[in-house]
Amino acid sequence: MPKDFIQTTEGLRFAVVDGCPEDGRLLCTLRYVPMASGGLRKLSTAEAVDFLQEHGPAYLRRSRRLDAVLPAVPLECIAGHLRPRDRVRTLLADTNCDAIEAKARRLLGIFAGEGLDLQEFGITGSLLVGAQTLASDIDLVVYAPATFDAARTVVAEATADGRLDAPAEADWRIAYERRGCTLAFQDYLWHERRKFNTGFFEGTKFDLTLVLPGSSGSLQPAEKRGSLTLRATVTDDRRAFEFPARYLIDHPRIGQVLSFTHTYVGQARIGESIEASGQVEALPDGSERLIVGSSREAPGEYIRVLHDETD
Repeated sequence: MPKDFIQTTEGLRFAVVDGCPEDGRLLCTLRYVPMASGGLRKLSTAEAVDFLQEHGPAYLRRSRRLDAVLPAVPLECIAGHLRPRDRVRTLLADTNCDAIEAKARRLLGIFAGEGLDLQEFGITGSLLVGAQTLASDIDLVVYAPATFDAARTVVAEATADGRLDAPAEADWRIAYERRGCTLAFQDYLWHERRKFNTGFFEGTKFDLTLVLPGSSGSLQPAEKRGSLTLRATVTDDRRAFEFPARYLIDHPRIGQVLSFTHTYVGQARIGESIEASGQVEALPDGSERLIVGSSREAPGEYIRVLHDETD
């Protein structure tokens, strides 16, 4: 499933992007490589591309479904499978946690204290692969839409009463620059502050991500038709926080906007007018969709609500 990690026979750690194998391979993103001195080194997107081109070109393959060259790991090369749900169970049972693991347990306790079922939670990222440090973020995964919505409500309420802290503008600026967002910073900030899928707990940043079984694997093969910027009204936002995020729109040509980059997850709500820029894809039935996030940072691609700047 997306947000799982797999380990190859060489010790490379890939984050799963699409849990549905294609031609005997899993579509992934390379996130960590082993160091000669021991431990793991996290790679940026650009570093991961360079590493694979030099050391693992066999892992790069054009996806027929997504019509893009992506890291794709053959199933026979998988030496280990790390599941976020399993990590929550071991974390809660562990009596010998390090500082960041103990903090993650206390954060999970806030959600449990509000009646949320921790069996629907997972932990991914550095805490999943064992590469965490005191500076690590806590990357939480939620596997049920109702639980995810309830978790965002807990974040909003706990931020208001002081159990959690909202990111400061400087924190948002760091995230904005890391993502290489096309939107102006104040526009980015307006969108992010209303999502309640991120925050700080005891000085450590955390994120909430919704993952549903088969959500990305249901994508049909598509043919790229070039770039497009459109304006439309969102008619259905029920899958706005999924991967990929989906927005049904009332556009005369494009039926839906999909985002493969986390920046535009939960970006718009039903009834809101949006502007979106991305790549048009044609489906076998003749319909078309707009893809935002044809690369991880998606330069020049975006979704923004056409809101009153005084809001």
